[in-house]
Amino acid sequence: MKPCVVLCVVAGALPLATKADVLEIQAVTEKVWAIVGPLEQRNPENLGNNATFGLVVTDAGAVLMDPGGSWQGAEMLHNTIRQITDAPVTHVINTGGQDHRWLGNGYWQAQGATVIASDAAVADHKARGSMQMTGLSQLIGAGLDGTAPSYADVSFSSDYTLDHGGLSFQIMHRGQAHTPGDSFVWLESADTMFTGDIVYVERILGNGGQSNAKSWIAAFDAMAAFSPAHIVPGHGHATDMATARADTYQYLKNLRDQIGALLDEGGSILDAPGIDQSAWAHLIEFDSLAGRNAQTTFEQMEWE
Repeated sequence: MKPCVVLCVVAGALPLATKADVLEIQAVTEKVWAIVGPLEQRNPENLGNNATFGLVVTDAGAVLMDPGGSWQGAEMLHNTIRQITDAPVTHVINTGGQDHRWLGNGYWQAQGATVIASDAAVADHKARGSMQMTGLSQLIGAGLDGTAPSYADVSFSSDYTLDHGGLSFQIMHRGQAHTPGDSFVWLESADTMFTGDIVYVERILGNGGQSNAKSWIAAFDAMAAFSPAHIVPGHGHATDMATARADTYQYLKNLRDQIGALLDEGGSILDAPGIDQSAWAHLIEFDSLAGRNAQTTFEQMEWE
């Protein structure tokens, strides 16, 4: 479902010709929006914002799910938010450990926002921040200027409730998924779940060295137990549970089932890219990531 998609513009020094089409505003339900970034790789135009962000406007200010992938990316995101509301962003929730889930923190803290993340996410930020900064410098160039790692003001082990502006945001970390500290955010009053990178739609997920496909499935199950009507994913447009399950859960299950069979047959990691993933070949970035996902799953399952 893609209700009410509105074109947004980007902040910064990019030429006018590149300022459109970077972020989209998607109305989800009353006072809830998805801000949808591009599905391709990070680049100087998107400033690391190749992800989906969530926004909820309350009577006491706005709550933002994920800050943007750089200082300039956060500024871009802020300019998009201003098309929705003049309210200040008072809280930013880091839903995981990827760069676009936290490297924009410093910008929002400079605006006076409080940043919230799981303990596991903060540990991941500290462990991989230098590597992520180096990688981003190659991908977005001068778009990284002004960015410095900045960590959450408030952290929690497994559960944290933010009561703000008459709304209650339940933030839950249920184990490693795409990254070690992934959390989902349940807004019961809007029947909406913000999943971060626990859910990918429209593009294939990435099962990398920082991921765990087995516990990712368990985290998805924990999220799905709330039966949300609306899902704001980590990548792609806001959607429903059926689509989230098809593009993420079933893909992860297939990876593990296929690799499990390969291991039983005595196959090697070199055979892993040949498993059948064709049912997901329509997803963006499939050709780039499917083989790697299979090999990473092989390594994970080999050591279970």
